Amino acid sequence: MSETALQVAAGNCFHCGQPVPPGAHYIVSIDKQPREMCCTGCQAVATAIVDNNLTDYYRFRTEISDKPDDLVPEALRQLQVYDSADLQKSFVRETGANVREASLILEGIVCAACVWLNEHHVKQLDGVLDFRINYSTHRATLKWDNARLHLSQVLQAISEIGYHAHPFDPRRLESLQKKEKSAALRRIAIAGLGMMQVMMIAIAMYIGAVSDMDTGMRDFLRWISLVMTTPVVFYSAKVFFSSAWRDVRRGRFGMDVPVSLAIAIAFTASVWATFTGGGEVYFDSVTMFTFFLLTGRYLEMAARHKSGQVAEELVRLMPATATRLRDGAQEVIPVSQLELGDYVLIKPGEVVPADGVVTDGTSSTNESLLTGESLPCHKQCGDALVGGTVNMESPLTMRVDKVGDSTVLAAIIRLLERAQAEKPELARLAEKVASRFVPLILVTALAVFAWWYQHQPTEAFWIALSVLVITCPCAFSLATPAALTAATGLLTSKGVLTTRGHALETLARINHIIFDKTGTLTHGHLEVVDVQTLGADSIAVCQQLAAGLEMASEHPVAHAIVRLSDSPASVVDLTAESGRGVKGVCAGKHYRIGTRTFVEELTGCPLPANVSAAGERSQIFLGSDAGWLAVFSLADQLRAEAAQMVAELQAMGVTVTLLSGDSPNVVAVVAQQLGIAHAHGGQLPDAKLAYLRDLQAQGATVAMVGDGVNDAPVLAGAPVSIAMGSGSQLAQASADMVLLSENLRQLPFAVRTARRMQTIIKQNFLWTIAYNLVAIPLAATGMIAPWMAAIGMSASSLVVVLNSLRLKND
Repeated sequence: MSETALQVAAGNCFHCGQPVPPGAHYIVSIDKQPREMCCTGCQAVATAIVDNNLTDYYRFRTEISDKPDDLVPEALRQLQVYDSADLQKSFVRETGANVREASLILEGIVCAACVWLNEHHVKQLDGVLDFRINYSTHRATLKWDNARLHLSQVLQAISEIGYHAHPFDPRRLESLQKKEKSAALRRIAIAGLGMMQVMMIAIAMYIGAVSDMDTGMRDFLRWISLVMTTPVVFYSAKVFFSSAWRDVRRGRFGMDVPVSLAIAIAFTASVWATFTGGGEVYFDSVTMFTFFLLTGRYLEMAARHKSGQVAEELVRLMPATATRLRDGAQEVIPVSQLELGDYVLIKPGEVVPADGVVTDGTSSTNESLLTGESLPCHKQCGDALVGGTVNMESPLTMRVDKVGDSTVLAAIIRLLERAQAEKPELARLAEKVASRFVPLILVTALAVFAWWYQHQPTEAFWIALSVLVITCPCAFSLATPAALTAATGLLTSKGVLTTRGHALETLARINHIIFDKTGTLTHGHLEVVDVQTLGADSIAVCQQLAAGLEMASEHPVAHAIVRLSDSPASVVDLTAESGRGVKGVCAGKHYRIGTRTFVEELTGCPLPANVSAAGERSQIFLGSDAGWLAVFSLADQLRAEAAQMVAELQAMGVTVTLLSGDSPNVVAVVAQQLGIAHAHGGQLPDAKLAYLRDLQAQGATVAMVGDGVNDAPVLAGAPVSIAMGSGSQLAQASADMVLLSENLRQLPFAVRTARRMQTIIKQNFLWTIAYNLVAIPLAATGMIAPWMAAIGMSASSLVVVLNSLRLKND
């Protein structure tokens, strides 16, 4: 506790650091010590922290909290408004019974201790299922049980400890980034001005050292240098000290530890020399080092923001207003007020405000930012429209089917955020190496100092200082995330969405890829081309029964069957069995539709001999407990780019396999057309998973590509999995990547990009290792001055970031 007491001057509020007004008496006992607060607001916040056993916050914080009155705007005084179902449409997603998920942005976060405090405080609330904060973006993901607590209670709990939370708004994120850049530029400006002034004085002293400058003038110039350097150290370099202190308190050695040591030691030694009038001063090295390091950090920050622009562009795609048609009149309303079933007018050049279906008009839409495909998509009555796309030619009328957080665009953004939040194995390894690298450098600097002190004491200090400065563990930490972010952004712009952090790392190593057939290598737009009855019921009756049963399935086959009848039979107790079919009860009789084996288990008799051969078609069987009823023959078309995609993958050394639940004959024909040597039909989900496991046992690194619900188990079990953009939501949720563009040619491109990313990561590591192997000996032998070391350290990080940005050029 004593450390924190040093941060709060006597007579100031222990929570916000403001002076305590005369006569005020707001005492809170923290760790059994009475602490003075300036007002009831700070007293309430501190009491809430103590009551929730979160006093560790006061031990670990590295910044004084903001005053709570400043953090709670008028909007938060009426928090109940956020419980409105209409308002929640735009930023809350229902993920289960009463389970809701929202993306928030937190203001007032100034250090890692703030993240720790908020996460622990909110997670203690009854009903909060998960709460995570991204420190770099200040974004939080909240999942809660709405039956046990309301969103306003969570926001209220956050405001009680002095922070401000509200639904995520990209404009606020942009404002925060501007604020971050502005603060960085101010620090650079102060450091730059200080450096220029101190360098002018230093040159005069260097000249004076070899001429006749007297001691009085020298001491005077030293005092002037001290005055110029002090704001650089205590303002510009404060960001390094804060970060280093936070790391040390948490038992870690981050990259700012040696930086802070170098600045602090050089400045302290120079101050001592100025006061005593002896020794050497290093004010020029301190200011120059701080300036170059801050400049390097700023350029790196700007590059990071640029590489992460894809996610921000997606967020901004949705318009703020929409033109709603009601009773023949047009009204412009906020998009958040759109409801399911509303009809909206989308004029040429306008952005589609929600997901829905065209009910009037013919036009084309530009979906390039979502799918990466630059060609316009033709739209007419009955076609689906995706929110965020642009209407290009003529007006369209759309019926709204999905709004707010249920739209395709919102789902894409969530998946992208998840991928960027997860750290791949290489990034964790790099951070581990960097954390151990710093203590090693500290020991090396001490050893260098000891050796030089024995042989040339006057040189020992600045040589050890150069060793301390020139090392660059930050390049280790940046090597992987910078390349990963750039590659993810490139693929997203091409319509390949990365949803898991490890996906690209694994994709780069694949030597085997498995494809499902229907909806993956084919369009999945199956059509029933023949119906053969096998019992007394007519074709119409069989079609009604089949459509009623398939209402429970999302499989492409089910969509084709459902389209057969406008009046499907009323079937109850519907149960879909993955990879087999659907069963249900109609008018007291049990029915099944699906594979031959699945239906035969119900009919209890073999299939009649007069059933036509399947040939290249797929066959779906219908039967009841009274016998066989019908067989449906379906046909599909291969995607035009499928054969070229297979050839490109094989040319890259990737073995291609086709696994499908369709009949072996159909699968064999498709495999032959595409040039796939390994193909197996009649594969149930468990058989596909067993095949995958067998390949892995043989040492293969396998990627799985699928689209249906039946593919979900094998997608989840594969080292890296890719779902089609039009596939089922379960398949997309199970996959590590989603092919939004539906263009199979992007798969080889994704593999090439992943391999390029691996190459660039290796280059980054090699550069970092080579830099340190060359720089450290040069510094240790006294060939590099501290200011040169500062430039070298900043340049090392910048080289890594710029090298990673090469990935953005496809």
